[in-house]
Amino acid sequence: MKQPSLDEQYQAFESIALSAFGTELLRHSLLPELFGKDSAGLLYWAGKQLARRYPLATLEDIAAFFERAGWGTISIGEERKDELHIELSGPIISARLSLYDDCTFQLEAGFLAQQIEQQKRFVTEAVEMPSKQAGKARILVKWDRKQSID
Repeated sequence: MKQPSLDEQYQAFESIALSAFGTELLRHSLLPELFGKDSAGLLYWAGKQLARRYPLATLEDIAAFFERAGWGTISIGEERKDELHIELSGPIISARLSLYDDCTFQLEAGFLAQQIEQQKRFVTEAVEMPSKQAGKARILVKWDRKQSID
């Protein structure tokens, strides 16, 4: 079966306005029930799988993907030789952080890790950082310059 491209999917769904309620029911009620204590790890893996299926060429493309997917707004912070600080914000992020004590952004972290790995061509991982500002999530993406990807 043919997998539609990102552009085809964007065009098919962009004019349909839906509440985030359905997505959040899946993310915070159903998936943790199905995955149990492995939920965060499986969401990280799922994010990496999505990034492999839909590779993006630039940070701007990643930011556009996040907006279109309803995952929030990305702000690129400090980039050093082997790490990048990313902040997620927006109404969906604020709402999730205010509602759920165990709110994680592992799907987003996995997606970011894999996208940056594909762009930088180095083995890359991402971790959530404690929030310093209310209503925002922070993710640190780190790559190993000694482990290149062929």
